[in-house]
Amino acid sequence: MEIKEIEYSAHFKRMYGHLGALTQKRAEQREVLFRKDPFDAILKTHKLHGKLKDFYSFSVDRKTRIVFRLVGRAKAVFLDVGSHDIYQ
Repeated sequence: MEIKEIEYSAHFKRMYGHLGALTQKRAEQREVLFRKDPFDAILKTHKLHGKLKDFYSFSVDRKTRIVFRLVGRAKAVFLDVGSHDIYQ
């Protein structure tokens, strides 16, 4: 599965701006992998549970995650980015 389009929610953009420069660079590198295969093992993509059951998450680094939803077969919407607190 290849992702051809990523939409960034306003909330995602705002939270992304709060990340440090190194984390932003790592997120951009992970996005390249994500576009090729959103379920690449390096990303540790997983389906969320509870109130977030319609969404997925992947790892940017040991503490930073991106929450997203898939729209069809080739589009994703990035909803949030941050530490595990984003699951609250």
